[in-house]
Amino acid sequence: MPLKVYVPAYPAGDFRAMPALGGGHAALKWVTSFPGNPARGLPTAGGLVLLSNAEDGQLVALLDAAAVTWLRTGAAAVLAAETLGRNDAETAAVVGAGVNGTAAARTFIARGRSVSLFDVDSARAQEAAADLGAAVAGSLDEALSADLVVTVTPGHEPVIGEGRLRPGQHVSLMGADGPGKAEIAAAELLRTRVFCDDWEQGSTEGTVRLFCDDWTQASHGGELATAVKDGLVTREQVTDLGAVLAGEAPGRQDGTDVTLFDSTGLAIQDLAIALAALEGADQLDLLTLDL
Repeated sequence: MPLKVYVPAYPAGDFRAMPALGGGHAALKWVTSFPGNPARGLPTAGGLVLLSNAEDGQLVALLDAAAVTWLRTGAAAVLAAETLGRNDAETAAVVGAGVNGTAAARTFIARGRSVSLFDVDSARAQEAAADLGAAVAGSLDEALSADLVVTVTPGHEPVIGEGRLRPGQHVSLMGADGPGKAEIAAAELLRTRVFCDDWEQGSTEGTVRLFCDDWTQASHGGELATAVKDGLVTREQVTDLGAVLAGEAPGRQDGTDVTLFDSTGLAIQDLAIALAALEGADQLDLLTLDL
């Protein structure tokens, strides 16, 4: 049950309900997103994750939806990068130093990899980098030159323009989480390898290989949605990351491949985070209530 249910939004923001069932539990995430909230001194995202026992329906935990999303986003971005990136990838960068962008950077660091941060608000990037022990990218171009790139922006306009990606890169596109959003120019989704008759004289752009967390979500409200609507991308051109992880489909097939991962966020991932928190509750300083 991975699908998001979009509730009709007010002009200022939107509401989503995300159900999932597994591991003997059921979860429902009620999450809101109001981009104008920081100006009011409020967080952009809010809501709750309700975790119930699947056998008797009893509520066993309430979790902050923003915290669950923060953890899930960082984990998904880096998992995709490690799965689809080159084995010899050296550099990593995150574009967007907001809550979820810093989560991705923190996850890279937890995995033992150095990372640089870029944000249009340079002060925010510097503050986040200092807190994490990360570097600050001097420009967007510098960040987008990394071997492994994660973009976590509002998605209102592309940050990756046509012809920007280079052979061998991986990009986890995390910001386009709803209809009409995009972080990459459509032309980059469709770029294919340029073959040559002589390697020294010719050139290669690298085949772009597309991946997503869930086709139904990605094709309707993710990075791929517009290209799918226009008939430029079909189901056969996109591989589920889960199939790669399960060994059912290939991921990167060549060192020059450009791999793009469209993340829309799955409720089953939220459930996994909630279960991990429940299992570790005894070691965490959590507020407990008699439900």
